[in-house]
This record gives sequence, structure tokens and C-alpha cells, in this order.
Amino acid sequence: MKQWLESFKVLLGKQPERPDKASFTPDVQVIHQLKREEKVTAESLKAIEQAHIDKGKHRIWRNRRWTVLILSNLLFVISWQLDIQLLEGALTASRFIGFHMADLNSALQVMLAYQHILINLLIGTVTVFLLWWLLGGRTFCSWVCPYHLLSEFAEKIHLYLVKKKWIKNHEFHRGTRTVLYVVFVLLAVITGYTVFEVINPVGIISRAMIYGGGFALLWVLFLLLFEIFYSRRAWCRYACPIGLTYGLVGTISPLRIKYHVKDCHHEGDCLKVCLVPHVLACVKKGRAPDSEVALGADCTRCAMCVDVCPTDSLRFDVKGLNKLL
Repeated sequence: MKQWLESFKVLLGKQPERPDKASFTPDVQVIHQLKREEKVTAESLKAIEQAHIDKGKHRIWRNRRWTVLILSNLLFVISWQLDIQLLEGALTASRFIGFHMADLNSALQVMLAYQHILINLLIGTVTVFLLWWLLGGRTFCSWVCPYHLLSEFAEKIHLYLVKKKWIKNHEFHRGTRTVLYVVFVLLAVITGYTVFEVINPVGIISRAMIYGGGFALLWVLFLLLFEIFYSRRAWCRYACPIGLTYGLVGTISPLRIKYHVKDCHHEGDCLKVCLVPHVLACVKKGRAPDSEVALGADCTRCAMCVDVCPTDSLRFDVKGLNKLL
């Protein structure tokens, strides 16, 4: 319960706390002691990382994720263009073979704005909730959201410009996302209009791919330019209420990425690639309170940390499955 509560607080914007050493399990205390005595050279670390690359394991999950993301969005386009009614609508609201599905945040906005619950909307919301509860909450962000993919490419440009020292990255408080979440909720209630959907890049891009683009794409372009030249992944990290909504689902999801401290050499590469590095606070040397630590609810399950880890210290896990096997 304590771990769940801490994960929830971090999701809302709280900085991860350094765990009290008194709470460390006996197993991990032994591991930490061995690591303090262990001497790993830069050459050996480089050899381990190179072996990981040579095996082709450094892009496995990225390629799988990109494939799923592109195909899931193309399915909307193909269904519309061929009029086969397989997957109708857009990511914000759709029907799969006639069965209603509704994005959780969009559904909440509609319910609050119109103060009325339609049965089809309720069915779609429950369906999507169960789907993303099973698949990890914010998994939606990295495995389905089209803006995430565009932002990923923008991030590469941003990091290149930072490396060249042509620009500086600017960070905001992560609690900004929680404040904006409340603001959009209040706007929906007060105005009776789904204000967020006007600026929601997920819906804008999804509808543009299916039905054709419009002036709203200029807003998406502005966000991407802002992320390239000013703040790395700003929308996803500091603003998007969709991420927070699915993160709340992720607090109770059985699918997570788990950190195994024993084999970790603490290279720090996982922290460099992570969209939400605060969920990886446990990988810092001496910080893991247990020999195995599940990453927090804000984790998008993008698996970039899994790809980059040369010792497989980070890997997918389904809660309770090992006990059943």
C-alpha cells in the first residue's frame, strides 16, 4: 500500500524520495554491500554494452513498439478509406467491429461537459479502462499515441542541438500536468464544452490522418517546435492530461517494468533515454529498497530502458504471474 501511494504521489508531480535504509530488505542490503566492494572498469562496461549491441538487443522493443503504433493508427485510415467498418472513428472515440470504445480522458470531458452519461459512452469507457488496465495504463502513450511518435523524432533533434550547445533544455515542474488536468476538468463543467479536445494533439493528428488535415495541425507543429528548441518532450511530460488519466490506471495495472538490482552496473543509460526518468530513481546506486522493484505508474512501458540495458536488469513483468507458474 505504501509503495502504491508513493507511486501515485510521484505521478501527480512529487519528487521521488530516497528510501530509508531501514526499509531495505535483507537480500538487497547484501547486494548493495557487494556492489560497494565490487570494482567494475570502464573497459569491462564498454565490452558488456558492445556485446548487447552486437546481439541486436538494443532496438528490439523499439521496433515492436513502432510497428504496433503505426499499424494501430493505419487501421483507422484503412477502415475509412476502404469503408470496411472494421475500426470506425478516431482515437478519441471509435467502434471496433461495432463495439464502442472511448478514450478515458475524452469520455470524462464529455460526461462532465454534458453532465449526462450515454450508455454507449459508458460501455466504451469501461472497455478501454479494462484494456489499458491489462496493458499497463500509460502504455497507450508510447504504443498507440501518434503524437508520441512525432515527439520521439523531435526529441532526437532536440538532443542533437543540445549536444552541439546550440540550445539549452528547459524543465518545468511535473506538477504542472496535474494543475492543467484540474483546469480542463473545471472548464468542461463550467462551459459545458470539451475545451481540451480543441487542443488535444492526439485527436487532431488521428482525425487528420483519417479525414484530412486542417489548421489545427499548426498547433501540433507549434508543440513540436517548442519541444525541439525549448523543452524536451514538454507536452507529454508537463501538460498532457491523457497521460495522467492513463497513469492513474497504471497504478493498479499488473503489467509493469521491473528493475532487478543484482546484475545492474548503474551505467545510467536508462535514465538518459527515459521519457519519465523519475520512475527510474531506483536504478541509482544504493537506492533500490528491494532486490526487485516495479517502476511507478508514470512509466509508459515504452521499453527504451529495457532496450538500452546491457545486463537485462530492466524487463517486463506481470504481477502475480510468477506465483502462478
